[in-house]
Amino acid sequence: MKAVLVKQPGDSSQLYHGETEIPQIKDHELLVKVHYFALNRMDILQREGKYPVSKDVSQILGVEMSGVVERVGASVTNFKEGDKVFGLMYGGAYAEYCAIHESMAMHLPDELSFKEAAAVPEAWCTAYQALHWIASIKKGDNVLIHAGASGVGLAAIQLAKRAGANKIFVTAGSGDKLEFCEGLGATDPINYKTESFKEKILNSTDQYGVDIIVDFIGANYWNDNIEILAKDGRMVILAFMSGVQVENFNIGPLLRKRLRIEGSTLRSRSVEYQVKLFEDISKDVIPKFINGEYKIIVDKEFSWKDIKEAHLYMEANKNTGKIVVRVD
Repeated sequence: MKAVLVKQPGDSSQLYHGETEIPQIKDHELLVKVHYFALNRMDILQREGKYPVSKDVSQILGVEMSGVVERVGASVTNFKEGDKVFGLMYGGAYAEYCAIHESMAMHLPDELSFKEAAAVPEAWCTAYQALHWIASIKKGDNVLIHAGASGVGLAAIQLAKRAGANKIFVTAGSGDKLEFCEGLGATDPINYKTESFKEKILNSTDQYGVDIIVDFIGANYWNDNIEILAKDGRMVILAFMSGVQVENFNIGPLLRKRLRIEGSTLRSRSVEYQVKLFEDISKDVIPKFINGEYKIIVDKEFSWKDIKEAHLYMEANKNTGKIVVRVD
């Protein structure tokens, strides 16, 4: 089969289209002919050699896709050949065919396209896990979502609004991105290039701060994040885009304010964990795509012939929402 492969760790010029073997599926797996896959920042890190994955999973990039079942494993009971599906996996989406555990695949509703479905699994599972499973969001919470215009950020805005958050602060780097976030439910947009999110949040909350922070930035935002967390505040760290080293950090507020800080990656979780998360997504999220309450935001579609350009587009932070790639 054809697949997007990596010559050696490095920039997007290391990506190329090559030939590799079609995956051999196990008893509880599906072989899917991929129609679309979506990009994630972990793909860039993996391409650069900074995100090693287990040797027992596909080394091909990509963790989310949509397509049609080509073949089913001997123990599969909920899917058959020809079914339209989408789902989350540990790797292998940048290819004509991929293998996915049946429990991490979903039937594609008639109301959703392959293009839309490919943009759902990673962003919505990550956002749902962060807000509901880790931060235990409740009605009336003040929430800060950094990188608000990312795929995860836009999903988190909608989930926070649905959960009854009081204020939904978001950071982004342009007026267009912030306006888009407002359209989905953000109440207080903040341009991180021209404003201090710490000052704006403390001023607009009478020094109370926020109950929940969803952070992708890391070191550069650490001290301000800690300062604006309210008592019993929760911060979920999903990435370290500005680095991991924080100098002269005072740990006193952690105790004084009873803060809870937790890091999370979805890809490293067990199949059992991801299956339970998928069950919640299937119950709480998918029906709201169908009735229009939640919006799937696809920023741009690329052909997989232009995969290098797709990676450069993501690296330049041009996207508002998900970047999807058509396998053609």
